Amino acid sequence: MPRASAAVALAPVKAFFRVVTSTEAREQLAAFAPRTASETIATVDACGRILAKALTSPVDLPHFHRTNMDGYAVRAHDTFGASASLPMYLKLVGSVEMGKPVTRTLKKGETMRIATGGMLPPGADSMVMVEYTEEMGDGTLEVQRSTSPWENILRIGEDIKKGAAIFSSGRRLRAHDLGALTGVGLTKVPVHRRPKVALISTGDEIVAPEQSPKPGQIRNVNQYSLRAMITEAGGEAIDLGVVKDDRPAFAKALARALKVADVVMISGGSSVGIKDMTVDIVCSFPKSEVFFHGISIAPGKPTIFAKAAGKPVMGLPGHPVSALVVFALFGAPLVRLVGGEPTATAFTPLRTTRARLAQNVASAPGREDYVRVLLTPNNGTVLAQPLPGKSGAVFSLVQATGMFCIPHNEEGKEAGEEVEVILF
Repeated sequence: MPRASAAVALAPVKAFFRVVTSTEAREQLAAFAPRTASETIATVDACGRILAKALTSPVDLPHFHRTNMDGYAVRAHDTFGASASLPMYLKLVGSVEMGKPVTRTLKKGETMRIATGGMLPPGADSMVMVEYTEEMGDGTLEVQRSTSPWENILRIGEDIKKGAAIFSSGRRLRAHDLGALTGVGLTKVPVHRRPKVALISTGDEIVAPEQSPKPGQIRNVNQYSLRAMITEAGGEAIDLGVVKDDRPAFAKALARALKVADVVMISGGSSVGIKDMTVDIVCSFPKSEVFFHGISIAPGKPTIFAKAAGKPVMGLPGHPVSALVVFALFGAPLVRLVGGEPTATAFTPLRTTRARLAQNVASAPGREDYVRVLLTPNNGTVLAQPLPGKSGAVFSLVQATGMFCIPHNEEGKEAGEEVEVILF
């Protein structure tokens, strides 16, 4: 059954113009974001991928006692009381060879040379760092500092024990995570398949970048930026090009998109003008539902989220700044959700910083304003300088370091006030 709050039958576009808050929009995205299936891939290729299952360690790490420093393996009791003024003397009986097991047991009063990562000999329970020792040349070692048991030693299973949890399902694997996985012998991992995201631009006025636009025409800006942003979000972009303001052509393009992709992104055609037909066309497909048509934010109010043929469809504003801001706030999280990332992290900006406003910024109550800023250092702090520019001025976004949010219940921010900046 369709949701009570959403219309699903063909109707005039105005019937669908139901604006939601950003919180409601995120809830709708999280409630309907079908996850991709899992696949098993080589660990070395898994950076940036989302784990489909929780992982546990199949082994103890390390699986032998090993040293953290260069020095000499000792029995801690043999060094008790040693100091620079009253050193202890131990018999030097050899060296630990890297990569080979140690078979000789260290007896009382004996020591062996050992490098960082070397296997601690049987009988030894500590090591003394090389800077607190001196070889005397007669087969003895002068020890100028006492050690405690297991000092400078990484013991069996101290890094991670066999059967212990490594990562939970939904974790986005980072570069150093891969080393941890290969360190315990996990050379393959189950991850969610990268979501395929079909991208359609609409508008009679849009021409290719290599063309010289005539009066009334504009070069295609959104398509190229959105393709890159889809990739950054972990998706696989499928560029279906520009569709003219023609219903049959748009319906054909959307049908193709729904067939080949997990998510459909439509740039343009989301407002309430005569030619803005996205809602109408979406609702002509089976299993369709419009969750919202408008978010109370600026820039980016005319944003659509719906489903068609059971797949998520997002209609982005046509103006470049609006489109890119909305994608950053809602489109990228949708891609991450479909790609298996948990809701708690999918909507969390990847990079933020704190800064102080360089001037007052006004806002209209009842909506969230996302203000583009340029960050500059200033006497040990960071200043956020608001940048002017309307939603069609793409260079106001390019010149910005990031953006901050003025909540819907505030009328603005004052100069000197600290804000959290979402970095681009």
